[in-house]
Amino acid sequence: MRVLIIGASGTLGQAAVAALKGRHEVITAGRSSGDVKVDLLDRASIERMYKEAGKLDAVVACTGHAHFGPLATMTEDQFMHGLKDKLMGQVNVVLIGQSLINDSGSFTLTGGVLDRDPIRKGVNASTVNGALNAFALSAAIELQRGIRINVVSPTVLEASAQKYDGFFPGHMPVSSARVGLAYVKCVEGAITGQVIKLD
Repeated sequence: MRVLIIGASGTLGQAAVAALKGRHEVITAGRSSGDVKVDLLDRASIERMYKEAGKLDAVVACTGHAHFGPLATMTEDQFMHGLKDKLMGQVNVVLIGQSLINDSGSFTLTGGVLDRDPIRKGVNASTVNGALNAFALSAAIELQRGIRINVVSPTVLEASAQKYDGFFPGHMPVSSARVGLAYVKCVEGAITGQVIKLD
């Protein structure tokens, strides 16, 4: 298969690339690196990405940022950051790509643990993750031509645990290899409308 991995240089993206590159033709995409450049905040950039990537059997989105901060001081602009970046960035990958991806293709989005196991300062991320899950569940019954959609939803990765030190007290980090297998399951399997939870 020809698989486009968006956010391939990030921790999650690297896990997806490592798991899929020996099995499929992988095209990488990112804001500042990759075979194709893309800014998910810009619809025209997403359209350009698809044009440059060519025919695709699977699209994996491992990108998007949410705002981390206390609810008491959170502003609308800060909250909108996560909605525009991690949520709408990935949603637009599907909205634009649904007519371009090959028959029986698939979209795999990336959420996270916080919608089911919240932490302090994580309200925005929790909201975005919950919305991504609902989007995939709903889109799965409307996507045509046998196209599938799923969400990989991991807790903090071992590779990035130090970066988030103090944010996830008591959470057991998950390995990149295990997360990579979740992406393989979504790309190569038959499931749709599912959230693959890696706690």
